[in-house]
Amino acid sequence: MLIDGRPMRTIWEAGDCSVNILDQAVLPHRIRVVTLACLDDVVTAIAEMRVRGAPLIGVTAAWGLALAMGADPSDSGLATARSRLAASRPTAANLTWALDRVARVLASLAPRERRAAARKEAAAMAEEDVAACRRIGEHGAHLIAQIAARKGCVNILTHCNAGWLATVDWGTALAPIYVARERGVDLHVWVDETRPRNQGAALTAFELGHAGVPHTIIVDNAGGHLMQHGRVDLVLVGADRITSTGDTANKIGTYLKALAAADSGIPFHVAAPSSTIDWTMSDGVTEIPIEEREEAEVTHSEGILADGRLARIRVSALGSPAANYAFDVTPARLITGLITERGTCAATPTAIKSLFPERSGQTPSNA
Repeated sequence: MLIDGRPMRTIWEAGDCSVNILDQAVLPHRIRVVTLACLDDVVTAIAEMRVRGAPLIGVTAAWGLALAMGADPSDSGLATARSRLAASRPTAANLTWALDRVARVLASLAPRERRAAARKEAAAMAEEDVAACRRIGEHGAHLIAQIAARKGCVNILTHCNAGWLATVDWGTALAPIYVARERGVDLHVWVDETRPRNQGAALTAFELGHAGVPHTIIVDNAGGHLMQHGRVDLVLVGADRITSTGDTANKIGTYLKALAAADSGIPFHVAAPSSTIDWTMSDGVTEIPIEEREEAEVTHSEGILADGRLARIRVSALGSPAANYAFDVTPARLITGLITERGTCAATPTAIKSLFPERSGQTPSNA
């Protein structure tokens, strides 16, 4: 996608021993490129959300294994790197998927061959992610166009950031918006601020602004009001993990949007690549691990001061503790449909497996 008219991705290879990332911790106020040169750098970047979004976390973790193999390509080195990366963000299914994929490639190779093989696999995964997200955009744009044919301008509500900043390029829930705009569809996006880290206000609005997409930032709790008054035609969100039955984990607050959409009769679609589907799980509420982050993200807020300095300020009462649940789970019954690189389907086991027939014989581990 574009920043100030220049093509940009979220991660790219910088040389034989490093990768560059767009540092999302300082967006939208600064555009800063950070070089990751070792396993420690990658673990920190993921944990501190300098890279974020389930698909991007997966690709970044793959590069983390590649960098780790440059330092210690032994079996123990691989196991240690894999374990540390897996613990960096527990909810995103793409993280484990990526680590498993690279580890399978490396398992039968001699240590001296692992670094080059891991680099090749990570690079391939990055390109696959771009292609998958573009296809998600094409499938989802068709849904937007159908609404536009009936209503004219389509008002879309989204939550958190599921655009190109959450992937290598294009995005998941925002990809249909970008493709629809390419095709001349008239649309407008309601952008949830997405507390506590404000990924909507900071990142989604940043993306949409640079892409020239009409949008308005709203507080998280305004979505229900807009739906009641007929000002939302479609809710589009991303996902960090989808069970084999269609339950979906996404940024905290998504469940409440789904409830409001169901009560108002508004279609609620989840966009994600197949790497986000966890085929081993069937009950999202009881099985999906929910990351709990530091309370300072709730008690404090970050922004830019009048003199241009970035600052963190306290917004809560001193002495009051805070809980910071990063995700919630939306049950499949509240989801109108899933949008994947293979097409759209209902959020049911049968419909999901119709898109992925190679999984038809797989049974969740708890079934």
